This record gives sequence, structure tokens and C-alpha cells, in this order.
Amino acid sequence: MDWRTKLLDPAPRARRDYTSLATPVYRGSTVLFDDQAAVTDDWRQAENGYSYGLYGTPTALELAARLADIEGARETFIVPGGQAAIALIYLSYCPAGSHALVPYSAYGPNKAMAEGLMRGVNVEVEPYDPLIGAGISDLIRDNTTLIWCESPGSVTMEIQDVPAIVQAAHARGVAVALDNTYAAGVMFDAFAHGVDVSMQALTKYVGGHSDLLLGAVSARDDAAYAKLGPIYQQLGLAVSPDDCSLALRGLQTLAVRLDALESATLKVANWLVDHPRVDQVFHPALPSCPGHKIWARDFTGTTSVFSFTFFEDLSADDVIGFVNALKVFKIGMSWGGVNSLAVVYPNLDRPNHDFGGRIVRLNIGLERVEDLVEDLAQAMQF
Repeated sequence: MDWRTKLLDPAPRARRDYTSLATPVYRGSTVLFDDQAAVTDDWRQAENGYSYGLYGTPTALELAARLADIEGARETFIVPGGQAAIALIYLSYCPAGSHALVPYSAYGPNKAMAEGLMRGVNVEVEPYDPLIGAGISDLIRDNTTLIWCESPGSVTMEIQDVPAIVQAAHARGVAVALDNTYAAGVMFDAFAHGVDVSMQALTKYVGGHSDLLLGAVSARDDAAYAKLGPIYQQLGLAVSPDDCSLALRGLQTLAVRLDALESATLKVANWLVDHPRVDQVFHPALPSCPGHKIWARDFTGTTSVFSFTFFEDLSADDVIGFVNALKVFKIGMSWGGVNSLAVVYPNLDRPNHDFGGRIVRLNIGLERVEDLVEDLAQAMQF
């Protein structure tokens, strides 16, 4: 062959029997086949072999298989982020003309998608009280196809009675999806509690270092797997193998990080409980958190994010001043990483409850707990 052709020859030259503790980063779009008869365009790569990089290279499928194993899922799909995971579930389970239910404490972009994209394709998504439990049966219609759960709820941390909701839903043939990001897919066993589809933003605890965007959608059984797969293929939810590699590395330290984060977060939360400026602390392990008894029944632990409110003698501007005065805590929207974060929710929308801009969400990182407490104390010197 001419040297120009040799430059493009994909045949390996080096030995391929290298065994490492790390999963290789496979970058590639095109899959080569042994002959024309083997050519296929099939998203079921885990069963039928690789067909196209869009559906995942071995790096992505390794991450998916490990998550499925940890969560007890039939199969897991890796997608570009948590919001992509939410979209995949909505579009897989909600045809035009259908009805879905979402707790009013759900992740804000989930509710935005309900009012935007889903309404635009003629799907009605109705908000419901996250503490409704078995009473959700009264909201199920003949055209209801999906019920969302998110436990704890975003910001206000309501713990849902997921088993009761699942029982009511399945009695009417309705699927249940759970945003299990808070529990990192491990502190709450979604499938043991009957959930059909569980998702999490791997951006948070699995990534663990605030440097990647990924999501995961895990299917309970063959039926859920078959429901999600074709839509996953049609949406083209390709992920970066480099990000998958970072997530695989994150999995190796997930247990020790979660242990450290739980311990530190409980210390900070309990300090806030005793502070004279603090009205209420919303942490699942504390009796003041809505649904605390359900958390004690169903969860195996807590993680790093929680919220608290100031007493009404402080104004919304005072609360913003508190956050701006923090030095160790950074101001940021995400959570699950090694850095502590704080953010105010000045216009939090909850039925029959106006927080008046006095609710603050914290993410506790891996800094020295005493430094975090000292930072909160100095910022509260109103």
C-alpha cells in the first residue's frame, strides 16, 4: 500500500491484550462489520452487538451496565444530562392526548417541560401534592399514562410514599417514574419499591466533581426497556465517552464520598436547627422535614443537599445579603460535588405557602465542617 493509504488503515498494529483497572475511553462514531450481512442499525447493542457510536461505545455501555447492576435494573440508558433523562421518559410514556401527574415539588425544569414541550404536543401534565400518597388514585384518569415521583422533592424536600403511589398507579395500569437523583440511585431502592423507570442526573453524585453533564434512565423490566429504547434511538441522545469515563471513575469513590457528605451535612443541619435566626430545617433525617417517617421507613441514608428558612423578621433582601456574605460556600445552582454551595429561591412556587424569599438551599461539600459552620455563623450576623 501507498504510505497515504497506510495512514488511514484502521487495523491495529500494537498488541491488544492489555489489561487495566480503568475502562478505556472508546471514541468513535463508525462501527466496522465483518461482512455486509452483519450490518445493522439497532439500539439494542448490549444484546445484539455494536452498530453505531450514537447508541454508545464500550465506555458508555460499561457505565450503563454498572449502573444497572447497582440499581437492580433490567437495563440503563446513558443520556446527555438529567433533563435529557426526563425528556426521554416523558416522550416514551406520554403520547398525544394523554395525561400525566407530577409533584409540585419536582425539579423546576421538569415542570417547565410539562408546561412547555409536553403541552405543545398535546399532553396535559397535572401537578399534585407530593404528600398525597395513596390518595393519588383520585387524580388518575382513563388517559393517565405516567406518574412522576421525586423524593425528596426539590428545595422543599418532601418525602413521598412511593410504594403507595405505585400501588395506586399499577391498579389502573399506569407507569411510575422516579427522579432518584437525591439518593444517587443507591439510598432508595426504586425497583424494590415497584417503580417502573428510575432516572438520575449523573452530573451530581456519580460525577461528583462538578465537571461533567450526564444522565441515566434505568428500566425495571423488559416492558420498560422496550418502551424507552425506540425513543432513545429516535432522539439521538449521544453521550461523550470522555464524560462516561469520568463517571466510571466517580463510581469508584461514590461510597466514601456519600459517607463523608452524609456525616458533614447532618452536622451542619443540626447546627442550623439550634440557630435563633432559623425557623425550619428541611433535611430528611430531621422530624421537621415533611414525610420524615416515610424516609425512615424507605431510605438507607441521606446525602448532601437540604434547605432551611429564616424567621419572618428577616426580609428577602436580608437573606440575599446572607448568601452574598458567605465566603467558603459558593453561590451555585447544582449540587453533589466536593464544594459547598448556597442559593436563595426568592420566588419559590408552592401552593398555599409563601416563603417570602426566606428559603435557602445548601449543598454540603468536603470542606472541614467547622469551617462551614463558622462561615454560616459570620454571614448570619445581621
